Amino acid sequence: MEHSTLTLTVLLVVFAIVYAVYKATRPTVLDNIPGPVSKSFLLGNLGELMQNQAGATEFSWQETYGDVVKFKASFGMDRLLISDPKALQHILMTSGYRWRKYRERKELSRLTSGKGLLWADGNAHRRQRKVMLPGFGTPEAKNFLPLFFSCAATISRRWSDILFTSDNQSYIFNIPEWTSRATLDAIGQAAFDYDFGATDDHENELGKVYQNMLLRAFGSPSTGALVTLELFRFLPTPITEFINDHNPSPRLTSIHKVTKVANAVARELVLTKSNALLENKGKNDIMSLLVKANAGENPKAQLSDAELISQMRVLLLAGHETTANSLSWLFYELVRDLELQKKLRAEIRATEKVAAARGDPELSVRDLEGMPLLGATVKELLRYHPVAIHMFRVAHEDDVLPLSTPITTTTGELLTELPVPKGTRTVISIPAYNRNKELFGEDAHIFNPYRWLEPNHVKKGVSLGPFANLATFSGGIRSCIGWRFAVIELQAFIVELLSNFEFAATPKINKIRREAALVMVPTIEGELEKGSQLPLRVTFAPKGGD
Repeated sequence: MEHSTLTLTVLLVVFAIVYAVYKATRPTVLDNIPGPVSKSFLLGNLGELMQNQAGATEFSWQETYGDVVKFKASFGMDRLLISDPKALQHILMTSGYRWRKYRERKELSRLTSGKGLLWADGNAHRRQRKVMLPGFGTPEAKNFLPLFFSCAATISRRWSDILFTSDNQSYIFNIPEWTSRATLDAIGQAAFDYDFGATDDHENELGKVYQNMLLRAFGSPSTGALVTLELFRFLPTPITEFINDHNPSPRLTSIHKVTKVANAVARELVLTKSNALLENKGKNDIMSLLVKANAGENPKAQLSDAELISQMRVLLLAGHETTANSLSWLFYELVRDLELQKKLRAEIRATEKVAAARGDPELSVRDLEGMPLLGATVKELLRYHPVAIHMFRVAHEDDVLPLSTPITTTTGELLTELPVPKGTRTVISIPAYNRNKELFGEDAHIFNPYRWLEPNHVKKGVSLGPFANLATFSGGIRSCIGWRFAVIELQAFIVELLSNFEFAATPKINKIRREAALVMVPTIEGELEKGSQLPLRVTFAPKGGD
């Protein structure tokens, strides 16, 4: 059986290569779009794009060729890197499901979170998203603020205990390790009404398997891994899934372990929620709402058991990994700009005094919204350090992309729109769009929260994404369903931690890399094997007026 499967796989790979070469030698309208010279027939420019620090290649290409760049994938296949605002608005927001995820990229979503919302496309995605939307509205997000403050207070308490017993009440914390555990607890309580206890328990199994999972599985991809992923597009989906499910490579082994642990926890939670519903004890966490919908009579509002478990894994992955990394990048910036850190703390303290004077022990969402520098800093954080790096979309029919900036082709023709044939593959660069100088100013490559406080400094441009005209949360039918939760959670953690602690740089701050591992992870140059790292010195913040 194994021999026949191997033979079939080899034959399919050979066919894929022949087909790829055939496609690459056919003339297309993309031939005259400017772009970099291919580095090799085997890899094209994929090594530059996927093996460098997150965003580095896109920024270079954007500066040289503009917001639409033609580059080569494996075997000479054409691909477009897009950061043009109007083109992205069309692909993400106005075209519906005419642009879909690559098949091989869907497979990565299946591996990391099952056949849930990140994996689904077309009608399956429309149905799953419709079922989940009621749990992610503005009122629901605001209601979770006290919970987010509680989880932030837990990490604050743990740090305080360590500082009290440390020399000079000073300690170097690896920030991503702590933010990952704390945000896992936050998503556990918000989405499942369940305390994973990851912040208090270093040996928490769920916390341990998720820690550095994406970095272990996708960080620093080899040439072989990139080419193999390209070839998966030509294999039937069942064969691709079989290969990945039985691949003993260390990278996939870490994902398989996460799948086993997360599925077991998910099944237990689904059973608990179902029993609570039968006893009329159901709550309003997201998982309970999904289980309740499944118990209804409307088949369009239901998910299969496998989908229900997959949605939990989607929430676990997207709901804690993104916020954890965003917090890490924020503190990275705050130790590089101590004046900003001081101003933020002063704004937080002033707001806390107002809340205390009116008798409120905690800040409200209105209080958070009333802190302009906090709001500007969160926007700039999500602009400058978008955790997600790329979106991969393929045209399912012939289309025409509108352009904000005309393209001058290699033959001198000026294009104000770009006709693309069915099957055209694009890579959407979130970092490159978020640093578009036409939208965010000539200093777009500088971390500057104050841009959001200056009139007309940030141009309105086209409407893209649900938050601050950024690509960070995608847009349209595939926009991040939990973006409101992410913004409020970020604000809660920033308020709690900055109110209580000061952060200072350590010597390794100059060796921090923006590691690309599906998401953007902070690592230390030469120490990738140690996982995500951002060692910062933490002390108690002075009380009283800053």
